[in-house]
Amino acid sequence: MLNLPKNVWILTACLALFMSLSVFMLFVGGIIGSDLAPLKSLSTLPVATIVVGTAFSVIPAIRLMSIFGRKKVFLSSCIYTILLIGLCIFSIINKSFYLFCFASFCLGGSVAVMQQFRFAAIESVEFEQRPKATAVVLLGGLVSAFLGTEIATLGKDYFDADFVGSFVILSFLFIIAFILMCFFKPAEKFKQQIDNSKRSLMDIVKQGSFIVAVCAATTGYVVMSFVMTATPVSMHIMDGFSLDDTKSVLQAHVIAMFLPSLFTAFIVKYLGLTRMMILGVIFFFASIIIAFSSHALSNYWWSLAFLGLGWNLLFIGGTNLLPRSYNENEKFKVQSINDFLVFGLQAFAALSAGWFVFNFSWEVVLLSVIPLLFFQLFILLWWLYKK
Repeated sequence: MLNLPKNVWILTACLALFMSLSVFMLFVGGIIGSDLAPLKSLSTLPVATIVVGTAFSVIPAIRLMSIFGRKKVFLSSCIYTILLIGLCIFSIINKSFYLFCFASFCLGGSVAVMQQFRFAAIESVEFEQRPKATAVVLLGGLVSAFLGTEIATLGKDYFDADFVGSFVILSFLFIIAFILMCFFKPAEKFKQQIDNSKRSLMDIVKQGSFIVAVCAATTGYVVMSFVMTATPVSMHIMDGFSLDDTKSVLQAHVIAMFLPSLFTAFIVKYLGLTRMMILGVIFFFASIIIAFSSHALSNYWWSLAFLGLGWNLLFIGGTNLLPRSYNENEKFKVQSINDFLVFGLQAFAALSAGWFVFNFSWEVVLLSVIPLLFFQLFILLWWLYKK
């Protein structure tokens, strides 16, 4: 891995810094929301809005890169994010819940840009090095599991308003990312591919490979986001666990989300894509059972770890299956539909999590995902025996 180009290591470091924003907002968004929101059921709205913002920004981010190149968009995103962090600080100091939600929505643009780092890494290496480059870049996700949560607790009490200091520290991460990105040397200018496909969109989406791929990725994100978004609220606000305890649970979750990616190739080799995704659904069921059985810290920890593992296997499986449903000149059209469905429904899940946990209970949150998991299991078993 050490023989990879400098670009890959720059992108790995920047991914860790950018993804720290996502982890940070997932950790504190619901907690800040519970302090600022006019209704407790709206407390997870800041978490939902960043996901909605991501869904709305994915296509424009790709379009901007096709016009201006990846490096300019990456650098501009660093400045853009720092300005929005300032808006978050202003909204907290002035106790403006809806302004905080607006800033969170706009930060979704930063997350959308972040998702292009792995493609930039792939473009920086020869074909045979691409799996290795992808694995290295994913290490940034592991670093963010600690970085995003640590800065949240480190700066929480620096100022009179909680978490203002945390946002100040977060802004310095994007100054570092900007400096690192100055040394990034992009590959040949990304060219937008003209879609000359003669197949209609309906012909593409009716394919079994498309249906299974989109369902797997969407189920993975919806279940993960729904349960994970409700976890800090249930733990810290309703059960009274400390921020450190809540932090350790989310760290375990994010590590479980990204660590298996280093071994995905071996899992696919021995199980195949479909069986790997079935294993992901089984991990989700294990997560629900563990969480439902007790509100103990260990149950939260193991439940969120299995939740991360389930997400990884379903999302990676769906991502690898999706290209089988389209030709090269159809990829932007199909990928756009896939991303819009995944992040749009994830946003709905994140938004509704707070309402469910406050108006019903943690147990209802867990039980409500079981029908979706059985549906996903049915789809995968159908695809396994159809092949």
